[in-house]
Amino acid sequence: MFSPSLGTQRHNFVVDFVQQHKPKKVIDLGCADCRLLRRLRFLRDVEFLVGVDIKSSSMKKKMHSLAPFPGEYLQPGNKPLTIELYEGSVTEEDPHTKGFDLATCIELIEHLQLAEVGRFSEVLFGYMEPTAVIVSTPNADFNCLLPGRPKLRIPDHKFEWTQVEFRSWASGICGAYGYTVEFTGVGKVANGPESSGFCSQIGVFNRESSRSNVPPGNEVTEDVPVYNLLYRMEYPSLQNNNIFQRTLVNEVLYWAEHLRSQWAASQRGIGPEQTQDSQGLGAAADGEQPFLHGGFLCIPLSSFMSCPRVRELSGSMVHLRDLLLGDPQVRLIANSVALDMGEEDPAVQSEEPTDAWDSGRHGNVPVEEGIEDDWGAQVCKP
Repeated sequence: MFSPSLGTQRHNFVVDFVQQHKPKKVIDLGCADCRLLRRLRFLRDVEFLVGVDIKSSSMKKKMHSLAPFPGEYLQPGNKPLTIELYEGSVTEEDPHTKGFDLATCIELIEHLQLAEVGRFSEVLFGYMEPTAVIVSTPNADFNCLLPGRPKLRIPDHKFEWTQVEFRSWASGICGAYGYTVEFTGVGKVANGPESSGFCSQIGVFNRESSRSNVPPGNEVTEDVPVYNLLYRMEYPSLQNNNIFQRTLVNEVLYWAEHLRSQWAASQRGIGPEQTQDSQGLGAAADGEQPFLHGGFLCIPLSSFMSCPRVRELSGSMVHLRDLLLGDPQVRLIANSVALDMGEEDPAVQSEEPTDAWDSGRHGNVPVEEGIEDDWGAQVCKP
């Protein structure tokens, strides 16, 4: 009946809102199989995503689909992203749900008993206090246009509001908790009566910053966690110092091997007399070309600034040198990265340098093996 499907249109609405308003912290209440979260994770302005559902089975089936792709470990993003999934009821207060820029409740409220709606409203707007809230719910006025004209669209729905009922509830929320609301929806049929409205009606709530969201008489109590953490994932990010350093060093070493190959090819064309250590340290200043010193091929740091990724990460040659000085995987001679050539070409071996090394713990420290990554999924079993 709808193309794209109604569910896709609802999620498209949320994605468009996030792209426009760029909230950093988003919580999806009633996240079910995490389908919306899987789309939101690609919007890298979002730095914290949380899903909550009372049924853990759906989340457990799909939670590992929220993990980063392999390429995201090789090319970490510039911004952090953490994803958490909780088993819990939206009618219960939990401190993990506070402090969000956006809360989404997509086709959730109709699954509650009518007697629970008041408590849900109090938790969402009075306790959680998100900056913005998107609530979508079936529009009962539209049911007459659906095949079979159902009273309730699926058996699990406890009620379905008309447009008037939805607007009445939303207006009460705004008056009680200091929000404004705009009404819209998704799902229209061609030549349908205007009075039927959208198939899914949507209210977009925005908090008035000058208002307190706690109704008079409500006492502030100490927050006690009641939700069960099922899953936590920290995406690799350049905001993590260890990941940033590892990414930069990997780029430098990759580019160094590229430059070594270019140098070796040029030497084969020039002749053996140019490969001797006599080129010395002065070659770095004369044309900034690779040079041999003490059995090492020295590649001036200025050469690495021609690599877009290295330039993006380091910003300047001075900063690049400072970052590499403390790394055990990189040897520096003067202002050059030194690659050991002894095993590859015995003809270029010479005495080890005694006074050209930069000071620093990197000098003769072997590369550590088996270092644990600074990211990864943490699956918490109830």
